[in-house]
Amino acid sequence: MTEKPDHLPEYLARLADEEAARFITDGLLSGKDNVPAIALNQATIPLPESARRRLTAIRDLIDDAMYTYRDGRPTQADAWLAPRLHAILRLTRAEAADSALWNYLALGVAPDFVVWRHFSDKKKVVNPLYFKGPYHKQAFARLWWSAELFRNGPDYEPVVIACGNQDMLNTVLRLEVIDHRPTAQALVRLLKREVVRTGRDANALGKAVNSAAATLMYDVIAPDVERDAGAVQRWIDEAEEGLAVHHRPLPVGPADEPAREDSAERLTVHFAELFADAPVRGKSESEEVVDED
Repeated sequence: MTEKPDHLPEYLARLADEEAARFITDGLLSGKDNVPAIALNQATIPLPESARRRLTAIRDLIDDAMYTYRDGRPTQADAWLAPRLHAILRLTRAEAADSALWNYLALGVAPDFVVWRHFSDKKKVVNPLYFKGPYHKQAFARLWWSAELFRNGPDYEPVVIACGNQDMLNTVLRLEVIDHRPTAQALVRLLKREVVRTGRDANALGKAVNSAAATLMYDVIAPDVERDAGAVQRWIDEAEEGLAVHHRPLPVGPADEPAREDSAERLTVHFAELFADAPVRGKSESEEVVDED
């Protein structure tokens, strides 16, 4: 299978979409070839040197995830890796919206992880969108944005819960309503309380919540506190000072205020009612639905 790069620069860089496309070959997608590391790094755009952009810490984290879940299903790594990647790779949302950064992580830093995590045993290939794709599909962008949208202030536990259900990543993450924090927290609570248990459940719930948002403004019936941009900047500054993030304990995110409790609980009750009437594919009175990866 594809191996880790034999050349790793000291700092993170950018790899433009058109350059990234040149390195996504059939051999890479089938897991047979490696990425030519030196040629790829010659095609990158440097970023300002910063402690939070040191590749050693990022690569060590990815190695740890692959080792930890080497005997399990690769999908299990998502819930472990998402909060820790977010805490080590401290970005503003504007920085995280740059596809060139994620292209480089996938192709220049950890193509072996992308193949390991997203190789389809049925199709014997990796979908190229996991290397270069939208934020809700690309291998590392999807994890970072999951952590950003599902964290509750500094608390990453909701991220672990959300990323334990693949349809929360595959379907719910791409919905615009998920940027409303009480909505995100309500969805996680339904998972935690096992009202929603399977991937198909999560998919049906996401569709129901998104459809209802067309006529019901969640931010009006469930207002949130104003976001504190200063808390995120202070959190980023900690990384600039070289603060290490340990892998084993769940890290702590930016110290902004959690979502309003009354709003999150109000939507939890409302979404449970929506889910009760939502059609779940493959589910009948005599059929138990098995979760899908």
